[in-house]
Amino acid sequence: MNLIQINATALEIRAIAAPAGTPAAAPLVFLHEGLGSVAMWRDWPDQLCAATGRAGLVFSRRGYGRSSPVPDVRDTGRLAPDYMHREAWEVLPALLARLGIERPVLVGHSDGGTIALLHASRFPVAACVVMAPHVMVEDVSVAAIAQARDAYASGLRERLARYHDDVDSAFWQWNDVWLSDAFRAFDIREDCRRINAPLLAIQGEDDPYGTLAQIDDIATRAPQTRLLKLPDCGHSPHKDQPGTVQAAITTFLAGVE
Repeated sequence: MNLIQINATALEIRAIAAPAGTPAAAPLVFLHEGLGSVAMWRDWPDQLCAATGRAGLVFSRRGYGRSSPVPDVRDTGRLAPDYMHREAWEVLPALLARLGIERPVLVGHSDGGTIALLHASRFPVAACVVMAPHVMVEDVSVAAIAQARDAYASGLRERLARYHDDVDSAFWQWNDVWLSDAFRAFDIREDCRRINAPLLAIQGEDDPYGTLAQIDDIATRAPQTRLLKLPDCGHSPHKDQPGTVQAAITTFLAGVE
């Protein structure tokens, strides 16, 4: 396990080397979902880096994986509704600067996709790939997250504990803010207008956490967006249809240096 100090927080990171003999190209930076971590990506980042001929960086946000926990996560450590803005505009830039990464390709899933969009709206990126991102809050999202809260007490906690040093920190920082009244106003669709980089947005047609309006609304604001809508696919396209997703991303990045 490798840790790096960013803004007084220890973040778990894992670097992936580019395949030998490949030309220099912007590295892939992977941004995980609301309950994700370095380990929960498994070997998919390695496979995508190999397929695209690029180096990669995988890291766990604060409170996830082996990164520093959030003290008093349900009290004084409770996240504010702008927590993804802070990750995108404060934490991620500091991490990239520390590692000398200037124009990454961001690959984000769910909350990580939202963070990727927000970062790309203000900072230079070579390209942006988002899977099942959230650009606004829908009733179906809230309902699914409420169901996850119920599942946490009946087996989900034990399954997640394998991947997080402080599983309660990982779960409640995500669940509590999403189910808060203040978060219902979350909406980054206008921020997407400021994204100039190439953008690929992917979503499953059976995603319980959001409708296809999520990526359609991105394309409305950022007309360079390529959309990939996958039938028979839920909230994790890279798990439900890994071959299709890998092929689409590899093709999309073929002209991105």
